[in-house]
Amino acid sequence: MAQVKVFARRAHLDRVRDALSDTIHRVLQETLGLPADKRFHRFIALEGPDIRHPADRTESYTILEIVMFAGRTDETKRACLTALMQAVPAAVSMPVEDLEIVILEAPRAHWGIRGKVGDELTLPYTLET
Repeated sequence: MAQVKVFARRAHLDRVRDALSDTIHRVLQETLGLPADKRFHRFIALEGPDIRHPADRTESYTILEIVMFAGRTDETKRACLTALMQAVPAAVSMPVEDLEIVILEAPRAHWGIRGKVGDELTLPYTLET
């Protein structure tokens, strides 16, 4: 399980939302083994004063927060981050310096999904230990 929140300026998201979602999901499938039908993306479009960043970022400054089940190795998480940092800027024509990503993990017992606690779910993929 992984949920992605994308924070960026509304004008930027309006231009790149579909390509961004497709790219993020492809990378998560390739690096985390997520199934094709498990896309959980939320786009938080911010107006000018609602997003502030250093002067060396552009109007395409984007933050990805990926919340997922705990259990994957550091190597897998590094591969995911590296792949996202390569694929996202290329897919949406933005500088790599404008992309920031954080992976947050929560134990499966901390999730409630489809009426079950996360550690009671049968997953169609495996989590690395």
